[in-house]
Amino acid sequence: MPPNLHLLTATTTLLLLILLHSPAAAPTKPLPHFREAPAFRNGQECSKPNPTTTTADTIHIAMTLDATYLRGSIAAVFSVLQHSTCPQNLSFHFFLSTLHHHHRLRSTILTTFPYLSFHLYHFDHNLVKNKISSSIRRALDQPLNYARIYLADLLPHSVHRIIYFDSDLIVVDDVAKLWGINLNGKILGAPEYCHANFSSYFTSGFWSNPIFSEFFQNRRPCYFNTGVMVIDLDKWREGKFTEKLEVWMRIQKRYRIYELGSLPPFLLVFAGNVEPVEHRWNQHGLGGDNLEGLCRDLHPGPVSLLHWSGKGKPWLRIDSKKPCPLDSLWAPYDLFRHEPLFSDS
Repeated sequence: MPPNLHLLTATTTLLLLILLHSPAAAPTKPLPHFREAPAFRNGQECSKPNPTTTTADTIHIAMTLDATYLRGSIAAVFSVLQHSTCPQNLSFHFFLSTLHHHHRLRSTILTTFPYLSFHLYHFDHNLVKNKISSSIRRALDQPLNYARIYLADLLPHSVHRIIYFDSDLIVVDDVAKLWGINLNGKILGAPEYCHANFSSYFTSGFWSNPIFSEFFQNRRPCYFNTGVMVIDLDKWREGKFTEKLEVWMRIQKRYRIYELGSLPPFLLVFAGNVEPVEHRWNQHGLGGDNLEGLCRDLHPGPVSLLHWSGKGKPWLRIDSKKPCPLDSLWAPYDLFRHEPLFSDS
């Protein structure tokens, strides 16, 4: 056999062996399809939007974006736009953890919200891969759930303040009211719930260890939900708060001091030093508890934001024909395009 032909045969055989013994790539699950949202335009009192740059009037909103919660994210964005006086001054910052979904997610946003100002960022799961410990719900262990810890690192320094929203909420008020709160020198603002049993968010081992339990001395810590936060990114960067949160994640890996994913590190670092926001901006817990997801009612008082934190998500309960009464408040913002029941083709 001629040398060149022998080399070609050997190369072909090697390639076949590699293909036969390599695991097949997992098929990419198709993303859901959504109806196009109407165009939302600024009111007369709004400044003229600049689509190419950030201005002092730009309101920045950060959210995660993935296939599992995409339907919730779309509804959340739609609700924010619909109730905003100056929707063209909103800038959305979406974080995703899988590059192979990047183009498809961008396409979904573009076709659903053709007039939306937005940016996509890749959140590298390697940042937290060795820092996450298992919690009481698998969804809380996903790397993207920890992206909120790295906002100041991932966003450009031209973004000085950000509103962080979870994907399982809807806004029924003008988000500019939340954006405009005075943080009074604090790093973070959020609705606080001081009646909650704060000790329940940490294990008995945490409270029995004087090194840990004394950490809250000289503070009056209150529970707050990290699904709705207003953050001063400049002060966050100056104080290196990402590193402070990571320290507690490493301690958790070694000592197992809590059970609830990315929430407890925020409580450890910020509780007792949060600028309180009106409760109307996070009517949380509508998804029920983290284990069963039973139906819940609204808290007393006015409502600007409804948050289905907990196990039960409204789109899943609606599709299963077992909705909770309050899920009907989420349904009008659902742009999911259902497949037709029959075809006339």
